[in-house]
Amino acid sequence: MLLSNATLDAVPKDVLRPTYDRSRITPGIVHIGLGNFHRAHQSWYLHRLMQQGEAMDWGIIGAGVRPGDDAQRQRLAAQDYLTTLIELDPKGRSAEIVGAMIGFVPVQEDNAALIARMADPAIRIVSLTVTEGGYYIDPVTKAFNADHPDMRHDAAHPDHPRTAFGAMISALGKRRDAGLGPFTGQSCDNLQGNGAILRQTLVSLARMSDPQLADWIEKNCTFPNSMVDCIVPATGPKELELVRTFGIEDAAPVTHENYRQWVIEDKFCAGRPDWDKVGATFTDDVYSFEAMKIRILNGGHQLIADAGEILSVEFISGCMNHPLIGAYFRKTVTTEIAPHVADVPGTTAQAYAGLISQRFSNPEIVDTVRRVAFDGSSRQTGFILPSLRDALAKGAAMQGLALSQAIWARMCEGTREDGTTIQPNDPIWAQLNKAAQAARSNPQVWLNQRDLYGELADNIPFQRAFVRWLKLIWSDGLEATLRSYLQGQNK
Repeated sequence: MLLSNATLDAVPKDVLRPTYDRSRITPGIVHIGLGNFHRAHQSWYLHRLMQQGEAMDWGIIGAGVRPGDDAQRQRLAAQDYLTTLIELDPKGRSAEIVGAMIGFVPVQEDNAALIARMADPAIRIVSLTVTEGGYYIDPVTKAFNADHPDMRHDAAHPDHPRTAFGAMISALGKRRDAGLGPFTGQSCDNLQGNGAILRQTLVSLARMSDPQLADWIEKNCTFPNSMVDCIVPATGPKELELVRTFGIEDAAPVTHENYRQWVIEDKFCAGRPDWDKVGATFTDDVYSFEAMKIRILNGGHQLIADAGEILSVEFISGCMNHPLIGAYFRKTVTTEIAPHVADVPGTTAQAYAGLISQRFSNPEIVDTVRRVAFDGSSRQTGFILPSLRDALAKGAAMQGLALSQAIWARMCEGTREDGTTIQPNDPIWAQLNKAAQAARSNPQVWLNQRDLYGELADNIPFQRAFVRWLKLIWSDGLEATLRSYLQGQNK
């Protein structure tokens, strides 16, 4: 059965579907970067509100700024923007069709259609999932990178921007000039203080071309910080076949784990849906929730994904079942990361670490190490190095964290231990690969990437640990090195 509005009544009875009249939905949100995560997370929360007969004026309009986004637009348009979500619970799989999305802006080089849609006063929230590395910030200082070619282009051509941020600024300028008021900018990416970072990028870019507009944005727009959490693998042939087992032909299904969390700062200048009625948490202390999730879950992902690449372990659950990689994850997270993470209402850092171990071990989640290892230059610096800095400052255990950087350096050399090639997997892969190859004989070359490590490159305890681990990986192999760490052989 081809998925569409016309076929919803024919969906098998065991598949949940929209009970609301989708023709009554009007747009309220533009979401830029419409991939799997958004459809399994933010869109699901809104869909569940609509199931209760609420939020019908908050429909989602998808958007993208890359040429490749048009393929996603065409896939979703052909099925009336419906998505089948498949929950991968070890106790049994289930499916639900979500219908909160009602359109997708045409993908254009100058983003004219996107700007026009965001300038519409009906749009009160513009949300984004553009990856951790997509905000044009320095990975060490977190300062805005005004010298990036994209930012220079958008500053010079504010009416024909190439980035999402330039398009948002142009739309806000049109709204200001027409007296229509601002919208809320809502980052849904895994960044500590993601709302504050989005504000910094927008205001800084606007100031390069229109200081008065920058002041207006800073004064009138809101940028709530948030923490988002749900493991959502990429869609491939297995997922396309899986959705057919439910009797549905869906060109863009999404699989996800049986866990979601969304913690949001309640700062919305133009209103918001009542997401808290379907499980989201509004709080003034997003930071603590962010820190716990980013350091333990996202940091934990980085601990194991690169090791899996080197040892030819394809999936995250396989890494957790590997006797050395799984043990490395558990020891490093519980002894070197969790001790520097504050507890939050409802759970402790150590209990959360145990939960993440269970979630990563879910055999139903076919999440590849390649997906998780992607963009290490953003993820290692954002998810692992903050814990390392805390450990060094306190003189605490940090051998496992230092080892993670040696593993990353070994992975970026570009070959697995079985001799197969690791394909480029980072926006700055050429730089990383060159440094990793040189580090095989001179490990300090890797740390001398100041754009990644900053002052950590000069930290003697970290230097010594990193050098030792990288040399051991190259001389004895990764499994022997992991065994050495687990046995406490750190000198």
